[in-house]
Amino acid sequence: MDGMLSQEEINALLNEPTGSGADSEEQLSDAEKDAIGEVANISMGTAATTLFSLVNRKVDISTPVVSFATWDDVVSAYEKPCVFIRIAYTVGLDGSNLLVLKENDVKVITDLMMGGDGTNTSGELGELHLSAISEAMNQMMGSAATSLSSMLNKMIDISPPEADLIDLAETVDGRDIDQFLAGEFVKISFRMVIGDLVDSQIMQLYPFSFAREMCSSISKNMEQDAAESVSLSNNQSSDTGAATQQQQQQAVAPGQEQTMTAQPMMGQPAMGQPMMAPQPMMQQPVNVQPAQFQAFAPGAGPMMQPENIDLIMDVPLDVTVELGRTSKSIQEILDFSPGTIIELNKIAGEPIDVLVNGKYVAKGEVVVIEESFGVRITEIIK
Repeated sequence: MDGMLSQEEINALLNEPTGSGADSEEQLSDAEKDAIGEVANISMGTAATTLFSLVNRKVDISTPVVSFATWDDVVSAYEKPCVFIRIAYTVGLDGSNLLVLKENDVKVITDLMMGGDGTNTSGELGELHLSAISEAMNQMMGSAATSLSSMLNKMIDISPPEADLIDLAETVDGRDIDQFLAGEFVKISFRMVIGDLVDSQIMQLYPFSFAREMCSSISKNMEQDAAESVSLSNNQSSDTGAATQQQQQQAVAPGQEQTMTAQPMMGQPAMGQPMMAPQPMMQQPVNVQPAQFQAFAPGAGPMMQPENIDLIMDVPLDVTVELGRTSKSIQEILDFSPGTIIELNKIAGEPIDVLVNGKYVAKGEVVVIEESFGVRITEIIK
């Protein structure tokens, strides 16, 4: 052993401090990854419900997968042009994240939002598509921020999302999109299914600083909840102890009274001397009388309010005169043409039916008043 280090050992010594420092400084712990995954799961679940109301299609978003990635990983996962949507937090959290959607998925979502069936995906992605997907993301991530507010127990709000079409083949470095994409960042992957139209992967990209701030807020909220729970438990314990002490005092009180009674008092015989029997306590007489009830008058009943039909005299009703009815098949109806005669179930000269709001109320006969038809009521149906 000459005490000299090999080249491999020298490289290991030179690389080890830098690598361990980067890991401890940049990457998240397993507990922090679990916390970020839980936040993403709840947020995207709420966002899926909002997207369902926008596209009127069943939307399923799978459980998120949290990992660390670089810009090259994003480029290899999305070969075609895709849409980057920036969500900036303005209240409660300081930072932003990116949501990455495929171009075809954006076309399907925007077509459904505009009343289509989701198949009109031809042509290039234009400003109309970007505006529509920005509005959809505004509502989706707004509802997700509301869920996040309840988790962190503080107000969370976002600015209107900004959508851009990015050609990954022409973008060498993600620094032009956002500064944190130049290094390593947090990638959260979801599988999004919209009916039978969309079945693809979407990504949400977080900078490490934003992820740590979110984890710190969750930890503080959990500690606050734990402190409040302990305080409530202590208050309940003190209340229970006070009630128990009071019960014990009430239980001991009769014994103390007995002890005091057993001791010789002034004017009473001492121990061993005959004692007089206690005189019974005189109870005050109670005046008890039978209850008196007023007899019911025969024929008495609840007072009836007089009907005021004048209140509804101005209500308009639809009056319909029905000459007769018949039933035809779809083929016979399709054969209708000008001049076709339809035979009804009424015989000529038979009274016609008068209906008020669809209810049969009278019979009548057809008359002519100047140039209009009329109906003369012949019978009222009771």
